[in-house]
Amino acid sequence: MWVRFAFVIVAAGIALAFAAILMVPEAQAFFTAGKGKKDDLAKSLRPLSERSLVLARDGSTVAVLHAEENRVAVKLSDVPIQVQKAVIDIEDDRFYEHGGIDLRSLGRALATNVSAGGVRQGGSTITQQLVKNSLLSPKQDVHRKLKEAVLSVRLESQMSKNQILERYLNTVYFGNGAYGIEAAAEKYYGVKVGQLTTAQGALLAGLIRNPVYYDPFRYPDVATKRRAEVADRMAQLHDISPADATAIKDEPLPPKPVEQPGEKLDYFADKVKQILLNDGSPLGGTPQDRYQEVFNGGLRIHTTLDPNLQKIALQKIDENLPDTNGKFTAALVSMDPKDGAVRALVGGPGFDQAQYDIVTDGARQPGSSFKAFTLMAALEQGHSPNDIIDGTAPCPIPNPGGTPNPYSPSNFEGEEGGPMTLTDATAHSVNCAYARLQEAIGGRNVVDVANRMGITHHLTPVKSLTLGSEAVSPLEMVTAYATFAADGERHDPYFIQSVEDRNGKQIFSAKPKTRRAVAAQNARVETQVLQQVVERGTGVKAAIPGRQVAGKTGTAEDYHDAWFVGYTPQLATAVWMGSPTAEVSMRGVGGINVQGGSFPAQIWGAYMKEALSGQPVIPFSQPDDSLIPGAQQIGSPPSPTSSVPTASTTPGSSTTTPSASIPITIPSITRPPRPTEPPTEPRTVPTRAPRCYTNPRTSSTVCR
Repeated sequence: MWVRFAFVIVAAGIALAFAAILMVPEAQAFFTAGKGKKDDLAKSLRPLSERSLVLARDGSTVAVLHAEENRVAVKLSDVPIQVQKAVIDIEDDRFYEHGGIDLRSLGRALATNVSAGGVRQGGSTITQQLVKNSLLSPKQDVHRKLKEAVLSVRLESQMSKNQILERYLNTVYFGNGAYGIEAAAEKYYGVKVGQLTTAQGALLAGLIRNPVYYDPFRYPDVATKRRAEVADRMAQLHDISPADATAIKDEPLPPKPVEQPGEKLDYFADKVKQILLNDGSPLGGTPQDRYQEVFNGGLRIHTTLDPNLQKIALQKIDENLPDTNGKFTAALVSMDPKDGAVRALVGGPGFDQAQYDIVTDGARQPGSSFKAFTLMAALEQGHSPNDIIDGTAPCPIPNPGGTPNPYSPSNFEGEEGGPMTLTDATAHSVNCAYARLQEAIGGRNVVDVANRMGITHHLTPVKSLTLGSEAVSPLEMVTAYATFAADGERHDPYFIQSVEDRNGKQIFSAKPKTRRAVAAQNARVETQVLQQVVERGTGVKAAIPGRQVAGKTGTAEDYHDAWFVGYTPQLATAVWMGSPTAEVSMRGVGGINVQGGSFPAQIWGAYMKEALSGQPVIPFSQPDDSLIPGAQQIGSPPSPTSSVPTASTTPGSSTTTPSASIPITIPSITRPPRPTEPPTEPRTVPTRAPRCYTNPRTSSTVCR
């Protein structure tokens, strides 16, 4: 009796539906579906939102960028046949037989629902579901259902069955943020779609009807029953054997969602994202256009990141940073000097803990690592690393106009200093020597050099500039030091190598910017001086046995920031250590007062040693000794009783005397004229009465 009643209801429903079609404006369209312009409807399908991938230089995934819909489109041929059958059998078993709507399936679904006293089966075909998801609003009413039927018939005349199925499998939602069959395979089983088994496909096919209710992670019992329904249906339609169906029912469910590589952003990936979204983006367009492309456009973003160097950076920071319960952290950025490609970036304690990127967005006092720009400004004015300057402390620097309270820095930890060469003043980071050097050459010239070499933060030529009182970022510092490594050519840092759209068409390719910042001769001379910092000065912990290393330590006031910035011919790296939230003194951290020559230099050396492992040992280019000017006194001569600093020397290290170089002419920079050709004769010290002093390290008397 109930069966007969169901058939009566079904027949009545079909008759009413047919009558309704004849009474609405869509009737004519229904009977003429497919007779219009070829492919007009197929082309109007909304583009699928597809996730974008951020890729390292070796092609591995760094990050996945998507909005609500995490999807990657695949071809139907990538989906195993048994997985396709699982979806068709449970959703639309007459898919390859009907023309877009299936009255038989509609009637069967209605009869089943009447018998069950609730909704157990739907009557929509795969084509209708595709139309609903891609062309229509989710509004549920008779008018929309009729329009859905009309459009389904029309779509079937313009697309093949396989095209419709492919689009459908890439469109449907499988729950847990997975849109499309590929994302579902990754989320539930951690595999690519082509690796799905029949049992796994059966579970995924069962999710389509109601991905929340059948969620295997939240409702495993319900999900198990639903998978069994799919298996039984496949066996009933002879797509699998009864034994296969039993085996599917016995398989365990996936225990939890599988976290995919790149699902969590890190500092590098976040920087790439911001570059693409911000004004000046290589994608162009409006902010809305860029957002759509980045999160829904299916881009393949190839970056400069070297995943091996990134791994080493994280490891060496973890191994060498003292345990401070998160109070202090380290940041590191590594750059290829030949073109500016950023190879590694650690912006702080971890992106999940602190999303503020100290490397790219931070601004901290660089301490004595800034002295490198003062030395370059001196070289450009014709000074030699052998020039003598007074490093005696204290060193009051008069204010302009003779105003009271002159700037009076002291040497590190009260060291007295004395007369010394610029090389020794750099190697041992003597503050008073550099304060006097800036006074002699002019603070604005130091600002000029720093700006040309890569410092983009606003700098003020204050008296303390050379000691690193003006805040800068680690990315700026590594850019500037990479300029030394590149023989004076500045390469702006870049993170993105190229971008391809979802079809594989390249829409952006990096064109690294190169400009001459300082003369090659001057850069080579400076490199020789900075080598002394590592060989016998404050940066000995950064030494790499068997390799030439140049760099400079930096320690801000009261030990609240500590740096080591250095380079080899192949790689430039900056390491910073401090509090990620504020300027906090690092006195007593790890049992010491943290300086640039302690943990930062140690991290730098450990990282660079492993990063360069396996690469050829390349020496620095040497300056032309014939262009060296003679040594001279800078500023007021020191007292005859003054002595040189007694900083320690690395046992067994050799002390070399770096050469000086000619000044450089930069036409675009306004400064007093200086020679553009090298001098034919070395400069001589102006005639004066000789002054003598005793070097306590050698007990020799030097007269000049």
